[in-house]
Amino acid sequence: MSDRAARFAASYALLRAAADVADHWIQTDHQAATKGQHNHNPGHSSTAGRRACAAHVAVYTATQAAVLIAGTRLLGIRLRPVPVAAALALSAVTHYVADRREPLRRLADSTGKSRFVRLADHGLNGGYLLDQSWHHAFETCAALIAAA
Repeated sequence: MSDRAARFAASYALLRAAADVADHWIQTDHQAATKGQHNHNPGHSSTAGRRACAAHVAVYTATQAAVLIAGTRLLGIRLRPVPVAAALALSAVTHYVADRREPLRRLADSTGKSRFVRLADHGLNGGYLLDQSWHHAFETCAALIAAA
């Protein structure tokens, strides 16, 4: 395996593990419930939604950074700071976009996934599944950048 392939594999595994922990354990109930709020929802504030999402993404990105740095050091893998910063920035921006919910819902609507994104039956939640696949795709891109 090449050094770049090893850096990619380690970066992806570390970013993915950190993302799951940050999204499901570290994120507060308030952030999870509020981050997708928009003014078109009666009684909800778009400002509160943006703030909750920004706070979640800040902690999410800090978790990914800490795990990526600590994990690669433990593995003896050297990553360069600029690609790591670019990778974390990509992860943060795309995470924010997805977690505001409406942009991903609009994308799903425009690609013929209107029913799937709203599916909440048969043990499935289409919105959550599309959200996670979005995160996985961009974490893969982030890992490729970090490995550069």
